[in-house]
Amino acid sequence: MADDAGFTPTALSKAKRLADRAAYDEAAVFAVLDCAMMAHIGYVVDGHPIVTPTLFWREGRTLYWHGSAASRMLRAADGARVCLTVSMLDGLVLDRSGFHHSANYRSAMCFGRARLVKDHDAKRAALDAMITRIYPGRVERLRLATKAELKQTAFVEMPIEEASVKVRATGAAAPEPEDAGWNGWRGVIPVETRLGVPQPDADNGDHTTPTLDLAHFAPGARLDEALRWAAGNGGA
Repeated sequence: MADDAGFTPTALSKAKRLADRAAYDEAAVFAVLDCAMMAHIGYVVDGHPIVTPTLFWREGRTLYWHGSAASRMLRAADGARVCLTVSMLDGLVLDRSGFHHSANYRSAMCFGRARLVKDHDAKRAALDAMITRIYPGRVERLRLATKAELKQTAFVEMPIEEASVKVRATGAAAPEPEDAGWNGWRGVIPVETRLGVPQPDADNGDHTTPTLDLAHFAPGARLDEALRWAAGNGGA
């Protein structure tokens, strides 16, 4: 459940280990979600656990994702409790003991009850919202999805009932007495995902330069920062 400050943890979402890395406030949860566009969704289908990767987006306290209308996972999700997770690797942490090797990361776990978006107009709005979340201003440049395209697509929404984040953003642990005499390098190797140079399709004709709705995806920009900017300017 959620309160004014964030999400109240229960036994399901409360961090058991390294609790000092965990947070449950809305700002912390949204900060991780808004830097990502790929999530993994955990369902139970016919008694079996299944986890699927998918694009997702956030509107306030509600998460959305989409897939094929023929997907049995999405059909099974309607009315079911699911778990959506996001994780980003930010650094490799090295030490003089294999035991203390680690990673810097950001991760979020969100729990709630999923439901299919069934209304035709609501599905169209969801498709527009997905594009706007990643590419603010792009919807106006695109043709409307056809009825057939919308019929082939399923959208799922999940109000967040519980959520937690865990973040590690520090260096190696304090040296141990047992480390003396060993010269393995200690420190952090940063890990980033950066954008490459756009590769225009031949069908662009003379319009080979990306339009302004793609300016935040400039070559060399960090993907997480571009997505954070888009979330702030796309109405998340």
